[in-house]
Amino acid sequence: MAIPVSYNLRNLVVRKTTTIMTALGIALTVAVLLAVLALVNGLRTTLASSGDALQIIVMRKGSDSELVSNFTRTQFQDLKFKPGIANGATGQPLASLEVITVINLSSTETGEGTNLTVRGLQPAGIEMRHSVKLASGRWFQEGKRELVAGKSVAERYPEAQIGRKVRFGRGDWEIVGVMDAGRGAQASELWGDLNQVASDLQRLEVLSSALVRATDAVTAKALANDINNDQRLNMNAVSEEEYYAAQTASAAPIEYIGIFVAVIMAVGSAFAAMNTMYAAVARRSREIGTLRVLGFSKGSILLSFFLESVLLSGLGGVLGCLLVLPLNGITTGIGNSNFSETAFNFHVSPEIMLIGIAFAVILGAAGGLFPASNAARKEILTALREV
Repeated sequence: MAIPVSYNLRNLVVRKTTTIMTALGIALTVAVLLAVLALVNGLRTTLASSGDALQIIVMRKGSDSELVSNFTRTQFQDLKFKPGIANGATGQPLASLEVITVINLSSTETGEGTNLTVRGLQPAGIEMRHSVKLASGRWFQEGKRELVAGKSVAERYPEAQIGRKVRFGRGDWEIVGVMDAGRGAQASELWGDLNQVASDLQRLEVLSSALVRATDAVTAKALANDINNDQRLNMNAVSEEEYYAAQTASAAPIEYIGIFVAVIMAVGSAFAAMNTMYAAVARRSREIGTLRVLGFSKGSILLSFFLESVLLSGLGGVLGCLLVLPLNGITTGIGNSNFSETAFNFHVSPEIMLIGIAFAVILGAAGGLFPASNAARKEILTALREV
């Protein structure tokens, strides 16, 4: 005969102070773990939505980012007429020669300067990035010192709002528009006319990279192989998806450190749950003896105390989820391979919350097993005599 679950719930309510303190300890452990997972999940979501499987980034061999890559105009002329590149609305190949630089702007959040990416690109580069839409203002005009700021940049940096000017290169650049890239990394960039940006950087012939769009997924792989094997170009081609996926490596140290801290805290929480249950067993010796007299088996008592520990830790897991929920949607930033910042939002998904609750239940199971076993082993007469 099993002991009713209501018995365990009543005991948790009766010992409310101990229950709350133990649950909060577990909740803090779960919250630390979930905060780290939400940060990494937000970054991965941002970078995953930035890439397109049909688009290929072409850089100099040996370069792992656009900032350190070189790409000449002559090489671009050889590239853009390769078979397999799609044509745009004007009938011209969807290929964009681009130049990358980094500028420093002051953030409203920290008041300190942060590196941001300025991308000089051609009209085809805008056309290819289907997820990027103009949110307000207008697009930059060719031959003018005008920039369009990503939405995240405009929200976090006062200098990047419409009508304001930022200084780099040979003069001041006016912000004329704001673009919405959804969760994409493009929301962390400023875009301007390729030739004007290149002129200000004194890089008229040697630029950074090229972006091309293939006609379909099969052609995209063949096109990338063709570029990689072309001895004249001496370039490395990688899909946008692979390029942005590689940038999640910047979050790996944060993830490892966060999980390590959570594990250390988990050990402490497991001992706290264990101490709580040992104290409960000691205080309820007569109850245990009475339950045995009433006919409940050792296995029923073991299961009951084990379930009580799991319920206690489950409560802590739910509290941990509630503690971390306010982080959902908060914008932060992390350095990328271009030595600039990529903005993204904390993303507390249902899957992450389930992980947190499961983690808490495991803590409760580990902390409750030995006290439950101790309760089940008590002899009837010994238990009834204990005060």
